[in-house]
Amino acid sequence: MPKGVPESVPDDGLTTRQRRTQPITAVHTGPGKGKSTAAFGMALRAWNQGWSVGVFQFVKSAKWKVGEENALRVLGASGEGGSVDWHKMGSGWSWIQRSAEQEMTSEEAAKEGWEQVKRDLAAETYRFYVLDEFTYPMHWGWIDPEEVVSVLKDRPGSQHVVITGRYAPEALTGFADLVTEMTKVKHPMDAGRKGQRGIEW
Repeated sequence: MPKGVPESVPDDGLTTRQRRTQPITAVHTGPGKGKSTAAFGMALRAWNQGWSVGVFQFVKSAKWKVGEENALRVLGASGEGGSVDWHKMGSGWSWIQRSAEQEMTSEEAAKEGWEQVKRDLAAETYRFYVLDEFTYPMHWGWIDPEEVVSVLKDRPGSQHVVITGRYAPEALTGFADLVTEMTKVKHPMDAGRKGQRGIEW
């Protein structure tokens, strides 16, 4: 695909402009490092276009502070690009009000996160979604991949969605427009080195 030119153009009656505005479903999967990093890079592009961005972190602890979160929150509040909302499963999701006695299991929290994503897609709340590590709830059997595909297929408007995590189900990768598999060739942890500030977070 040199210089961004498609190898073939389908005979579907759509104009070039119409094809350029079709919603994209992207999946970053595989055992290599960089799946979430690449998704947040796409979120930066979306923010720069003035698009509203919704990030849903399905696995990471609320205590885990990724550098991209701080950067995107600051950018979202700057008033220059699009808005940014950041939701973490580990904090019990920001839209749920509950007491300390009403703690959710990880499975319940993942399901509630997906329910909110469905509500947001139906309402066209965001133009760009990052469903970070969303493949894991599907892999663990908590969320039906076929339902995910059905919801994404029927979403209104031009809402772009990028999903990250290992073990992406075949139903999802078969449906997605863009699938990238990160493969590990070498990693510092192979030599016993732990994650580093500025590299992992």
